[in-house]
Amino acid sequence: MNVIISVLLGIVILLLLILLLRIPAFISLLISSILTGLFVGLDSEAIINTVETGMGSTLGFVAVVVGLGAMFGAILEKSNGAEAIAGYLTKAMGEKRAPQAMLISGFIVAIPVFFDVAFIILIPVIYALQKKSGKSLLAFAIPLLAGLATTHTFIPPTPGPVAVAKILKADLGWVILVGFIAGLPAAVLSGLVFGKYISKKIHVVGKQLAPKAEISPSDLPPIGLIITTILVPLVLILCGTMVESGILPIGNHKIKNVVTLIGHPFSALIIANLIVWYVLGIRRGFSSRELFKITTKSMEPAGTIILLTGAGGVFKQVLVDTGAGELIANTFSEWGFPLVLFGFLSACAIRILQGSATVAMITAAGLVAPVLVHNDLSGGALAALVIAIASGASILSHVNDSGFWLVKEYLGMNEKQTFRSWTMMTTILAITGFLGSVVLFYVLS
Repeated sequence: MNVIISVLLGIVILLLLILLLRIPAFISLLISSILTGLFVGLDSEAIINTVETGMGSTLGFVAVVVGLGAMFGAILEKSNGAEAIAGYLTKAMGEKRAPQAMLISGFIVAIPVFFDVAFIILIPVIYALQKKSGKSLLAFAIPLLAGLATTHTFIPPTPGPVAVAKILKADLGWVILVGFIAGLPAAVLSGLVFGKYISKKIHVVGKQLAPKAEISPSDLPPIGLIITTILVPLVLILCGTMVESGILPIGNHKIKNVVTLIGHPFSALIIANLIVWYVLGIRRGFSSRELFKITTKSMEPAGTIILLTGAGGVFKQVLVDTGAGELIANTFSEWGFPLVLFGFLSACAIRILQGSATVAMITAAGLVAPVLVHNDLSGGALAALVIAIASGASILSHVNDSGFWLVKEYLGMNEKQTFRSWTMMTTILAITGFLGSVVLFYVLS
């Protein structure tokens, strides 16, 4: 029991460092990991080795995937790809189905583009829809936010699920598939159903936006090209997973090797980057120097996420090396406590207390990973566990989450309105996503 108390004390220290002392999450995770090792009885050399092992084993995969994904999304953003998707869907589906168009736009755009960037890019679109229709801004904003949040939470190569998948050793192809299945009903319920309800309760006109230069149709890339480019890495990764797992049998050994290679997340994202560099970059008038600056700039937010994930790997390794993970596993096994519920509730607690979804994901994944040592889960069940943790990490966004203030300011709402709309939306999305992941966990086990 002393080991479990040591782990709980380490988590309390982590939260105190972030909440009270405002120490960056990366340093806080490292400090709490080292102190947990000391509390359990590791000597100094063992602790240093644990830090190196945990950081190195995690970053070897995550750094490549998150880095390539960030560069891919940056070029798509600068080429006006997000505006092209939203504009096409809004026009094709008409004013009556504009909320559905915004949901789909958010769902697609957030695959390659970071959540906050995608939201800011598409803000003028929902303002234009509000002005034209006279409805509450929330009728279009909530579906957009739900689409963005669902993909950002559930579908790689967005950083959160990539980080959790690596810590839990889950296959990204399975995570993409399970994320889509669990994410679609979550997006519909939190975005369309709740959006329609709350827009009738809260009428938001929004604030005056700074004038933005009009984008002419000639400056927008073809919608088919954008969708194809986004789908390339996803399809390649899924094909690689199906071949490797035997779902898609290939008799020829050489062909199987080629498909497995190009279906690996590294290769798939490299191919996607080469395609987007040329078709959305060079062919649309960007110079190689401009593209270099765009992709270099994209590494700034990616760097923070990569370091956080590495620190989460350290925390996980401490639990493994101290035997705390095995003890936790035995304890929960004796209690009959479902593993998928443990992952979800751990992420919920950390998310609500400190605000950052990324910190909540990787800390909860660090707690769950050692428990998996004695659990032989299938690829699909492991992916469902990733989605359960991601769901918990997205719940109840409130005043300690930067996303809360981003939404409040850009939509021109007060705190109460933001709680009733955005906070409730994230909670509905999280619970629906979790329920979907539970069903898939047991179906695919």
